[in-house]
Amino acid sequence: MSLKIEEIALSKLILEEDYCRKVLPFIKDEYFDMFTNRLLFQTIQEYIGEYDINPEPNALKIEVEKRRDITEDTYKEIETFLDNLDRDTYNDEWLMETTEKWCKERAVYLALMESVKIADGQDKTRTKDAIPSIMSEALGVCFDDHVGHDYISDASDRYDFYHRKEEKIPFDIDYFNKITKGGLPNKTLNIALAGTGVGKSLFMCHCASASLLQGRNVLYITLEMAEEKIAERIDANLLDIPIQQLSDPMFTKERYIKKVDSLKKKTQGRLVIKEYPTASAHVGHFEALLNELSLKKGFHPDIVFVDYLNICASSRYKGTSVNSYTYVKSIAEELRGLAGKLNVPIVSATQTTRSGYGNSDVDITDTSESFGLPATADLMVALISTEEMEQLGQIMVKQLKNRYNDPTLFKRFVVGIDRAKMRLYDCDQSAQDNIIDAGDISEDAFTDTKKSFDGFKV
Repeated sequence: MSLKIEEIALSKLILEEDYCRKVLPFIKDEYFDMFTNRLLFQTIQEYIGEYDINPEPNALKIEVEKRRDITEDTYKEIETFLDNLDRDTYNDEWLMETTEKWCKERAVYLALMESVKIADGQDKTRTKDAIPSIMSEALGVCFDDHVGHDYISDASDRYDFYHRKEEKIPFDIDYFNKITKGGLPNKTLNIALAGTGVGKSLFMCHCASASLLQGRNVLYITLEMAEEKIAERIDANLLDIPIQQLSDPMFTKERYIKKVDSLKKKTQGRLVIKEYPTASAHVGHFEALLNELSLKKGFHPDIVFVDYLNICASSRYKGTSVNSYTYVKSIAEELRGLAGKLNVPIVSATQTTRSGYGNSDVDITDTSESFGLPATADLMVALISTEEMEQLGQIMVKQLKNRYNDPTLFKRFVVGIDRAKMRLYDCDQSAQDNIIDAGDISEDAFTDTKKSFDGFKV
């Protein structure tokens, strides 16, 4: 069948303009098993690239005849094929689906062959870590005919998009929901910036706990602390027990199991924590983990936490071969790509620079190692703690970048923090009164904004 569809595809690339324009961008010459078919496809591709029109069979004969790297027998085979093109009529939908299936099968086969060479050490330029991405790319082959948004023709679809309720994972903190318009959308990378000991992991553990209570499936990847240490923090949050008491002999196993069973009744979600050695794992490892969780446990995450970004590895670069800007930006881009592939939000964290540590007004320039990280992130907030705020049991949040909303609205706000129970909570509104950049997104503010544009015509 594969040989037949090769011949049909070549014939229709020559004879049918609509078919040609739809499938030509997705077919590669290596998909053709026979040398003569591969050579003819290359000639068709070059002709269309040069003249932007389907080639005539006689023109192809002349172009092939010009070549000095083929034998007379090869030319005669191509000539015979061009004289006997398949002019049968096929159902358009069937033809497109069959061509796409053939492309997928060939892509997977070639990826397998490529992976075997890498595994056997025949490829000196790539390591075995490249195999998952090679196979993933092959499995993702499809005919996507969307080539851009037509501003005029697609106006109706655009309007529907504006009014479509986007799927988001909400926070359990009011002000975080305000600045994100209801939570974290899928396919996004969200970063918390903080100094050592301020609360990066606490923030992520709290958000992971809140997501679990919403009935979400949560994957927490840690490269800093042991799996048990992360679980201990989440226990303190969800079981409402100070973290120090979890190891107290008075807190019996029976009491602990009873609390966990009670928690189990409150959520349909699952939480999986996976530990990797520091700086040893990259998105290739994370994808392999996700495939394994899917196959062995039927687990598909709704949100992923990576603790934390700077101590991940890059799948594209070795740490010693590039500067920190390129390396950390690469990690951020790979994580954001993974979020898009999984269709989930990813939450991670990064350190402040030395000058940013202890600073009561952390800025985006205080991001350590790479300014390429905030350039890649969709949301970036700084967590700021001072002695006075510690005494009040509060932590300040400052927006550094926000693609979901106007970052000048609620630029800064405070939330309560209970470090013993690894928990964040909403403060009384009075705690926000002295925050200079609290902003206003009330209905009145929106109305005032509309009034300021009265008389403006389009």
